[in-house]
Formats: sequence, C-alpha cells, structure tokens
Amino acid sequence: MTTLINTDLVVLDANLGADTSAVIRQLAGMVAGAGRATGVDALYADALAREQKTATGVPGGIAIPHCRSEAVLEATLAMARLDPAVDFGAKDGPADIIFFIAAPAGADNEHLKLLSKLARSLIKKDFTAALRAAKTPAEIVALVDGALADTPAGAAAPGTQAPAAAVSAPRRLVAVTACPTGIAHTYMAADSLVEAAREAGVELQVETQGSGAVTPLDPAVIAAADAVIFAVDVDVRGKERFAGKPVINAPVKRGIDEPAKMIREALAAATDPHAHRVPHFGAEEAAEHNAEVAGEHLGTKVKKVLLTGVSYMIPFVAGGGLLIALGFLLGGYGIALGTHADDILTHNTLLNLPDGGNLALYLGAVAFKIGGLSMSFLVPALAGYIAFGIADRPGIAPGFTAGAVAVFMGSGFLGGLVGGLLAGLAAYWIGSWKVPRWLRGLMPVVIIPLLGSIIASGAMLLVLGGPIAAFSNGLNHWLTGMSGASAVVLGIVLGLMMCFDLGGPVNKVAYAFAVAGLGTGSALNHAPWEIMAAVMAAGMVPPLAMALATVIDRKRFSLAERENGKAAWLLGASFISEGAIPFAAADPLRVIPSMMLGGAFTGAICMAAGVTSQAPHGGIFVFFAIGNIGMFITAILVGMVVSAFSVVALKRWAVRRPVDTVGAPELVSQGSY
Repeated sequence: MTTLINTDLVVLDANLGADTSAVIRQLAGMVAGAGRATGVDALYADALAREQKTATGVPGGIAIPHCRSEAVLEATLAMARLDPAVDFGAKDGPADIIFFIAAPAGADNEHLKLLSKLARSLIKKDFTAALRAAKTPAEIVALVDGALADTPAGAAAPGTQAPAAAVSAPRRLVAVTACPTGIAHTYMAADSLVEAAREAGVELQVETQGSGAVTPLDPAVIAAADAVIFAVDVDVRGKERFAGKPVINAPVKRGIDEPAKMIREALAAATDPHAHRVPHFGAEEAAEHNAEVAGEHLGTKVKKVLLTGVSYMIPFVAGGGLLIALGFLLGGYGIALGTHADDILTHNTLLNLPDGGNLALYLGAVAFKIGGLSMSFLVPALAGYIAFGIADRPGIAPGFTAGAVAVFMGSGFLGGLVGGLLAGLAAYWIGSWKVPRWLRGLMPVVIIPLLGSIIASGAMLLVLGGPIAAFSNGLNHWLTGMSGASAVVLGIVLGLMMCFDLGGPVNKVAYAFAVAGLGTGSALNHAPWEIMAAVMAAGMVPPLAMALATVIDRKRFSLAERENGKAAWLLGASFISEGAIPFAAADPLRVIPSMMLGGAFTGAICMAAGVTSQAPHGGIFVFFAIGNIGMFITAILVGMVVSAFSVVALKRWAVRRPVDTVGAPELVSQGSY
C-alpha cells in the first residue's frame, strides 16, 4: 500500500540500548542502511535535537521520535518493539513501541498526511495492542499499511467538528495544536482533545498548524466559542483571531497526556471573569506567564526581541549597501560627495545624460540614491521590529516612529534599540488595558499606535535622545579614529566574536555593530567600511577552515562531516558562518577555539591593511564592493589555514572519547570531550 515502511525497517523484541540517544541512533542506522538517508550521523543529530526540544513519549508505552532532515532521501518509518523498554519521557513510564519518523526537509503534503495518520492511530488501544501481538515484521508492515490506508476509527480530520454528546445546549470550544516539527504531536494532540471533548459532551473544532497545509478555523466558529485551547510549542499563527477569548495555554504534549483535564480547564475559564485571555492585539502572553509555561527569563526575552529587530533590519542594509557599492563602481567615489548624486538625478534623465552622455555616471547616481534611501530605513526598521517582537503588529508603528525620531536626534543605532524597546513596552502595556468591547476594534489600529508613539517618541525627543546621541557620536569618533595597533586590536576582538558561536547571539552582536555603522562610511571616512570588511572576512573563515580540514586529514572526520565539508566551501565563500555549525556541534571544544584563532588573525590583518567593504553580505561574490581585494583574500586564506591546521592538530593529539557510529564502523569517531 505504501513505501514508507518495509520489513527491513522493523525490528521486534530487540535491545537497542539503555537510553533514548542509543535507540534513536540505532533507528537512524536502520534508515540509512535501507538507503533512505545519506548518512547516520546527520539524521541522528537532527532527530536527537528534536527529541531534546520535547520528549516524544506518549501514554500507553509509545514513543514517536521524529524529525525533518536534509539527510533523508525518502519519507520513512522505522519501527522497533523494545525489550527492555526505554524511557522517552512519558508520564506513565517507559516505551516499548517506538516509531521513528524520518521526513525529508522538503517533504510534500501527501507524505506528511500519511505520517500524521500513523501518529493518530497510535492513540488507539486496539492498534497498539495489535502491534504488541504481531509475531513477524511482515505483520507490522501490514498493520501500518492498514492504518495509513484508512482513517483510524474515532479520529477527526483537522478543523472538523467532533460529534457532541446528546445534550440540549453543548458548550463550544476551539483549539490550535502545533509542534516544532509539525508531523506527529500536532495531530495526536488534536485527536486526543477531540476525543476528550466528545466524551465530555463538548463541541470542539481544532486547527492543526502542522507542516502541511493549514485549514484555518471559520471566523464564525471562533466567535461562537466559549474558550480557546492553545496546545503548542511554537507561536500560534494568526493569534489575533482569538482576541478576548479565555485561553488555556500549554505545551502540545499536554494535549496528548491530559486532554480531558485541558477540556475541563477551558470550560472553567469560559465562566471565570478573571481567566487569562488572548490579548486583543495578538501579542505574547504576559512575561510572568511565559516564564512559567516556557521557562523563558527576562534576559532571554530581551535577546530574542533584539535579534528579531536585527534580522528584519538586515535586508534593508544588504540591498542598500550593495546598491551603494554598485553606484561607486559605475559612477566613482565622487558620486557620494556633497549633493552630486541628487544634482545628477534632478537635472538629467536617460534622454539627457550628464557629462555629454555618460550613462555609467547616471546609472551610478541612480544606484547610489536608491541604496542610500534603503539604508535610511536601517534604524526605523530596527526599532519597529524590536517593538514587533515585544507587542506584535500593534508595536510596529510606534517602533518605526521612535526609530525615525532616533535618526532625527542623531542617536543612531543605539537610539533605535532604546526607542524600539520603549515603543514595544508601551504598546504592550496599552494593549493590556481593560476596555469596553466596542472600543477593542479601535485599539490595534488607532489607540495603541497613537499613545505608543506619543510615549516612546516623546521620551526620545524630550529626555533620552540627546544623551544617547552624545554617547553614540563619541563612540563613533573613537572607533573611526582608531589606527595602527588599536585598529588591529579591534579587528582581533571582532574576529573572535564572529567565530565564537557561528551565527549565534555573539556573532550577531558583532555583525549588527558593523552593519549599523556602514551607512556612516564615506569616501572621506573609511573606518566603518574597514570594520565591515573585518567582520565579513572573519565570518567566512569557519566554514572554509572546516572544509579544508576535511581535505587535509579525511580520516579524522565521519562520512557525513566530509560531505558537509564539500558544501562548506560555497557557504564560506558566501559568508555563511553557519556552514561550520555541524562540526562545532559534534566537537565544540576543539572546533570553536580553532575557529576563533583563525578569525582573530583574519580580523587583525584586515584592519591593519585597511581593507574595506561597502557591502554587508555576500562574501567573495561582492568583490566589486571590497577595497584592497588582494589583502581581503589573503586575510581569509591565513585565517582558514590557521584554523584548519589547529583543528586537525587538536583532533590528532587532544584526548578523545570514542562514540559509537552505527552503520559506519570503518570511520574513526570524533566524540566531544
């Protein structure tokens, strides 16, 4: 009936290890051994990372480890009946029935539907009893084929109404279920809640926000609901649709483990005037509620919203920076002096070219002007999306306004950070006000933007903008005045930061610092461009160094790592530091120090040689935007060689702890310390 599983992917009454890690590795080995994955290590790493986010054990002695992975060639099920059972985190004890779901990173909807059908079948006692009674792998395959071919008895399709008990006026609830992978837990939680609601005589409709296509709940159904259940491990899409509804918010696994209890809690919340409600502007829950449910501390939340702002800001800078560089390439550096570009665009057209028909100069002015306008959104976009990270969409307008005020005050990047935080907090606070129902519709489009802008922008104009501008200007003058040894020290620090966590918060801080100053560079002030060049060159070192290391000493790396090394050449050349993450994750105490050493060399050489970059991204492919391209390449090569030989030396002579490598016994395993 289906190619998802065959007898080679089933093992019965086997001892696959004493813990979840060992079992998952053995199952990943079965998938790779069947030719359905490129290697064990990559699939195992992805599955284990998913398991560490949320345990996949469910009541009834069942576990469903699963992941989507680039290593998977074909959607696959591997099944094990364990003896002895292994603890996968379920409340009722260890699991003896294990289904490993391996989906390709780009799995189509049909495969995802089949996988979700299997997950739903596993909450049916007759199905699991048949799995335990089966004598041969062929019987297991037949049972799974039957489950995938027919809708399991009692299961409801997503977004459909469960039959209610025969009562005169049934209570109505709606729910959203979602897990990070969107394959198994999303749908199991939905069916568990539907079944519990049916038994309680409650009408429940569920929206499953899984990996496949999402069928949104009818707005009329939401409006008629007494309360809403969010059984999710990720943010709810379109949360504002449920504004004002009493809400029960819990991890998706609780929807599987305690569905009846969640239904009772939702019914109680529906009649409790003090129950927690979905904010009318769809923002995150109150900070203390988030900390209780998700264990998220204030520092973590601040980091998340700042990185949200940076991530939304970068496209403005990337496009603008490249256009400015293209303008210099076509029109020369003189295009940036005074109002030269504006004068050309004011007095000339394609039919009336400047300097007697100089098309390159005219196009250079066009590119420079568009790039400059794009760069002008840097601080407002940063502030706007920091506010968005705190207060959702109602925070965007106050945030952009506060960012614009920061530009007007001359407080720059730091002013944008402060203004965005103020705007987000103000919007969130205003949105928490208890207002009459008739006023709720005006809150997100009128009241919050108006009052949030007054509070945040007023504070920037009247109190904070001046001191921040003075500090920012002093910092910029100090940095742009660096030369000689002090510039080299700055290059070393930036290089170390770029290679410390390979795209993580420290890396992003260094990158955001460089990008923020990029717009202040000019033909007369190259310092911001020099900082950008040092940051980009150092960020290219880790993937290139690991690619070189896999060539220098192949036997020190697994087959999966050698394959990753081939891809790392292009990733490094493109300035994608994350290309080294698979190596660092497997062996952090040897890889990361080696990368930092090479990055420090590269940053120092770039700053000492006065290398410049007017583009914030692109690596070697934006060569036209890089000044002193020879030294730029030299600095990268030096850092790459230093890091590569350092990591090889550490792997050869530092003490190693062997790690089992299922399916690849001929390889020398490089376990972490």
